[in-house]
Amino acid sequence: MAGLAAFGLLTVSCSTGGTGTRDEGPAGTQPVAQVTPSATTPPTGKSVQRVDAVQLVKQDPKVSERVRTDLKPCTGDEYPVDASYGTLTGGSSADVVVNVMTCGDSVGVGTYVYRARSNGTYQNVFTTEQPAVYGTIDRGDLVVTTQVYEKKDAVAYPSGDEVVTYRWAGNRFDEHDRVHNDFNRAVGNGEAEFPEPAEPTTN
Repeated sequence: MAGLAAFGLLTVSCSTGGTGTRDEGPAGTQPVAQVTPSATTPPTGKSVQRVDAVQLVKQDPKVSERVRTDLKPCTGDEYPVDASYGTLTGGSSADVVVNVMTCGDSVGVGTYVYRARSNGTYQNVFTTEQPAVYGTIDRGDLVVTTQVYEKKDAVAYPSGDEVVTYRWAGNRFDEHDRVHNDFNRAVGNGEAEFPEPAEPTTN
């Protein structure tokens, strides 16, 4: 019940399948936070700065007050926050994609992209806050998936999703591709038997 309540926090300002609060404009000049990262080097040679994603979100004025206020540990000191590191904006250090979720149902409530600056601060260059949103890095693109719910949908069974691909262009993310998926509601009763696997064929 607590998960559903948290999920509903952002639905007041977002209609079903809407875009919610999204900032795809030019990157600002104000640093978000100073962090003390630990650097590792992936096979590509680009340094990865591990950051305190919770503090990035809590100190970021582009994050809504509601998300910052509601961001609390689920158990102990474990926060419902995921962080991914990769190349999105072409900087010398890896970019950070942060997803904030609810504790009970792991429903995404916000996705944020932070770009490393030479002085050790991180700059918010993308923000979207809406129910059931989640961002990932895919071969240099930012891919944001939003579950689409109709009135009678349970949290675990959305009616579909919107998958939007963003690409960095100069100093901002521009929408590159959009796909809408409608999910089949007639399957999934758990009673089907899987067929025996077939041997792969080769030429």
